[in-house]
Amino acid sequence: MACDRRAFIKKGLAAIAAVPVASTLEKVSGGSILKARYVEAQGLGALPENHPMASALGYMHDASKVDTAKFPKRAGEAGKSQFCSNCQLLVQRDMEVAGKEGKWGKCALFADGLVSHQGWCNSWVAKAS
Repeated sequence: MACDRRAFIKKGLAAIAAVPVASTLEKVSGGSILKARYVEAQGLGALPENHPMASALGYMHDASKVDTAKFPKRAGEAGKSQFCSNCQLLVQRDMEVAGKEGKWGKCALFADGLVSHQGWCNSWVAKAS
């Protein structure tokens, strides 16, 4: 499927014109368009630590129990301040899980359950200020 220069320029200009329109829609909606991306996490339980993806990423509900030999990112002074509560990937916060203590939240990585605010995994990324 060949694309000549004229078609390429038309499509490029249309794409560039769509950016301010999308930005305006986002401002008019009060941010609800982006908020709608995050699935409401009510009704989810705690993510099992033996979940395949959680195990692969070294997720633990209690960050102090992480195997630092296997996941050195958690070791040292920098690692001591890494928790799900201050991770960029925690998209919904301050939730409760029946039968569990503490605060929980919805992580962008795990669709199957909630993570503890005191938890940690190897995908931890500092929360933007």
